[in-house]
Amino acid sequence: MEFEYSPKVLELQAKLTEFMQERVLPAEAIAEEQLASKPDHWGAPPIVADLKAAAKREGLWNLFLPAREGAGLTNLEYAPLAELTGWSPLIGPEAFNCNPPDIGNMELLHLYGTDDQKREWLEPLLAGEFRSCFSMTEPDVASSDANNVRLEIAEDGDDWVLTGRKWWSTAALRDDCRVAMVMGVTDPDAPVGSRHSIVLVPMDTPGLTIVRSTTVLGFTDRHEGGHGEIVFDKVRVPQANLLGPRGKGFAVAQARLGPGRIHHCMRLIGMAERAIALMTERARARVAFGRPLADEGVVQATVADARIHLDAARLLVLRAAWRMDVEGTKAARHDIAAAKVMVPLTVKQIVDDAMQIFGGAGLSQDTILPVLYAQARFLQIADGPDQVHRRSLARAEFAATPVLKEVRG
Repeated sequence: MEFEYSPKVLELQAKLTEFMQERVLPAEAIAEEQLASKPDHWGAPPIVADLKAAAKREGLWNLFLPAREGAGLTNLEYAPLAELTGWSPLIGPEAFNCNPPDIGNMELLHLYGTDDQKREWLEPLLAGEFRSCFSMTEPDVASSDANNVRLEIAEDGDDWVLTGRKWWSTAALRDDCRVAMVMGVTDPDAPVGSRHSIVLVPMDTPGLTIVRSTTVLGFTDRHEGGHGEIVFDKVRVPQANLLGPRGKGFAVAQARLGPGRIHHCMRLIGMAERAIALMTERARARVAFGRPLADEGVVQATVADARIHLDAARLLVLRAAWRMDVEGTKAARHDIAAAKVMVPLTVKQIVDDAMQIFGGAGLSQDTILPVLYAQARFLQIADGPDQVHRRSLARAEFAATPVLKEVRG
């Protein structure tokens, strides 16, 4: 495993760092003001369109995609770049068209889309012209077991008819969200694993109703377009809107979820780096009991532990990315699962420690720390809860053949 960054990555890393420092981070306050002036608006504030245009001009666009209009990077090469976008989770990823859920949806369209589907949906998404959402989780079942997903996708002539309810469809409330990828049951009598399919549903299709957006620890996530709860009441789309093979919805979704999980982890590393930067700055500047907090042993231990644990978490992410490049996503699934458990847990603790060093200010809207905390906590559940990933890791461990036999005296 060789983790040294190539000259190409170092060049992109330098450009991206400058862009984040000079454009994205200063734009955060402007974005908040713009959203505050439009309380009913769901989606990116106007400043993000300016950032996207600038990123395109500077060649910092679609960095995640190894083919087509992408930068031609491997997962390992993309990792340090995704990390930088994570410094500003609310507007950073979208500025470079590397934001979830579009990043995963574009990958699925690239892998499984027909020529017509690519022209209609993939090309505009790659250009950043509109957004999309992914509808898999349902409120009435334990969606950690995807076999429970029960939205009905029935055949009727040349159409599919969708009936059911979804939630946690991120970006669904955005004005520019044009299409949903919806998983449901097309073949209820088929063997487990072959009952579900994914279809493309335009958001303006009759019968599709967005009921509300769920909050994340009280945050509305209006930048991202909320997390929509959607009712599908006999929603009719052409059979040509099937994405990938019929009955292979799990396999299609996994092609999205595996990379999506590791991309989340990459961005989380950047969020933790920002938390460490904030906590060290605060500790140097804040004086209590006659000396800076940075001189207190307990604060020094907190900062040291944050660095140790974050660097370990980063190495786990890099190993997963390397294995994806060398052996494929399926072979890397346990590495991805391990990172998906460790990284949000680590980042949540680092942000929590930063909040503690900040005191009351760390709990307020005057810092980004509550946003970072909510992001990390959310990702202990999103894209598969920790318990499911631990379960798969434990099963693999139990199935492994020991290299050494126990020697008794």
